[in-house]
Amino acid sequence: MTCPVSSRRSKQVDLLTVRSLVRQLPLGMPPTAYYFCDDPACDIVYFPSNSEAPIFRRSDLMVRVGVKETQEPTPVCYCFGFSRQDIWEEIRKTGKSTAAGRIATEVNAGNCACEVKNPSGNCCLGNVHGVVKQFERQRSLEEDS
Repeated sequence: MTCPVSSRRSKQVDLLTVRSLVRQLPLGMPPTAYYFCDDPACDIVYFPSNSEAPIFRRSDLMVRVGVKETQEPTPVCYCFGFSRQDIWEEIRKTGKSTAAGRIATEVNAGNCACEVKNPSGNCCLGNVHGVVKQFERQRSLEEDS
């Protein structure tokens, strides 16, 4: 499915995720498939496959949607509270980040709840690894200059 505003291809998200994160669900909301728009420029977060069901925007959610945020602290791990700023500070101070390893340990212990805490409904580890790599490159470039 593509987002009706951004036309970006979007992945289906479990209805449990939508129900867990939308601030106020309308009564009698039809049980339809929902999709997560990850376009940073688009205000829509969840849109339905059924045009009769409501669309949910950033302001409708109880959490900030990390991929759509431009101001810190930007969440990257909803289960354990890591932000981009946390990762950058650790890399700036120590030269590396332990966030991904710490999250992986918690995931392996069964202590995550991505399907009800992360707006994408997915595990954050891929995003965390991407943020770590980006900041490690940034720090390396700063050291070289």
